[in-house]
Amino acid sequence: MPMNRRTILKQLAGTTAVGALAGCVGVSETDSTQTSEQSGAEGDDGSEETTAGAETESAGPSGTFTLWHQRAEAEKEALEANAETFTSETAHTAKPAEIADLRKKTTSAIPAGQGAGMFDWAHDWTGEYYQNGFLSDQSDQLDVDLSVYTRPAQEAVQFDGATVALPYAAETVGLIYNREMVDEAPETIADMKAIMEEYHDPENWMYGLSYPLNAYFMSAWAHAFGGYYFDESNVELGLSNEATLDGFQFILDNFVPYQPKDTGYDPQAAVFLEGNAPFAINGPWFLGDVRSNDIDAGIARLPSPEGDAEPEPYTTVKQLYFTSTLEGDEATAAASRAFAEWYTTDTDVLSANAEEFGYIPVHKELASSSDLPEAVQGFSESVSLGTPIPTHPNMGDVWGPLEDAFNSVKNGDAELESAFTKAEENIRSNWE
Repeated sequence: MPMNRRTILKQLAGTTAVGALAGCVGVSETDSTQTSEQSGAEGDDGSEETTAGAETESAGPSGTFTLWHQRAEAEKEALEANAETFTSETAHTAKPAEIADLRKKTTSAIPAGQGAGMFDWAHDWTGEYYQNGFLSDQSDQLDVDLSVYTRPAQEAVQFDGATVALPYAAETVGLIYNREMVDEAPETIADMKAIMEEYHDPENWMYGLSYPLNAYFMSAWAHAFGGYYFDESNVELGLSNEATLDGFQFILDNFVPYQPKDTGYDPQAAVFLEGNAPFAINGPWFLGDVRSNDIDAGIARLPSPEGDAEPEPYTTVKQLYFTSTLEGDEATAAASRAFAEWYTTDTDVLSANAEEFGYIPVHKELASSSDLPEAVQGFSESVSLGTPIPTHPNMGDVWGPLEDAFNSVKNGDAELESAFTKAEENIRSNWE
């Protein structure tokens, strides 16, 4: 079962991860009754009501749709403002609705025909949800050409030739540095280690690095030397491949010695937020905490190892999914498509998201823009190096055994190759 991305980022380093990465945190508890009251667009059984009305210019009959999300408070407020703008300027009505447990809600309501027209989450659910019949192929109905998005974003919203979502942002990890300690970002791991050596003093609660060691965060180095976790085209594991093991060993040799012993998200984050480490490897979701703690931080791509190796972190694409409840309901489908097309291509909306929340644009016009905020440009460089998380349903079984294997090696309980060979055996048994 895929996990909440924020859960793995904040809680699962050093524990068992059971799924892929997606979604947001900071949500309030919202039951189905509250959701119905929020949306104003669902009947007592959760099904969507649609309104008849004038035809929009290009999207068919007007309609009302609900958009389920699990966003943090500030991001939620921005989405609601966007929905109001869209509603006021079109014949459609957009109704964002906050859901406390989006995975539970989508997997229970959509099969029963009671789901929202769209939901907001990252791309890692694409394959599983499409194969389970939860998503709707809107390929022939969209007015936007997918070529306006970056190539990874185009790939993220498609599965088996079906277009089941539209993308609006990307996320990945990058290097965050404290400008009071570091003048400029190091370009190489060797340069980074020299600075970490200077500051690392555990007896005085100083460390060289803040770096949660979960599968998502570690992917950059597992891929850097030609390795991989999972090849979805061949449904093949690569955890015990020599190149992948080289990446895990690289982490053990170059980062672990400079970190607090507890490599979970919160202990690692605290070190940087308290001003006790010059570097953090983390993502744009971390920037709010950085600013709240008055850390003057710079953002850069991950440094390069020696030789031809380059870090290739996993990236996630945030997208608006079309659900199967749209089938046979053209008014709701038209409204959903119109909003998704507008939200994912309007440069004012995308620029505001980048400025306020560090969203990394996947719209080609903005993705390489020099006008993006400095922090976003730094993460955008890491995205350009990265590779999207596989959308194949089998990927969900990879995370937990991978993290268990790495932790057993880090703690001195197993040898590297044998630990990951065993992890692959466990994963394959789950597939069977």
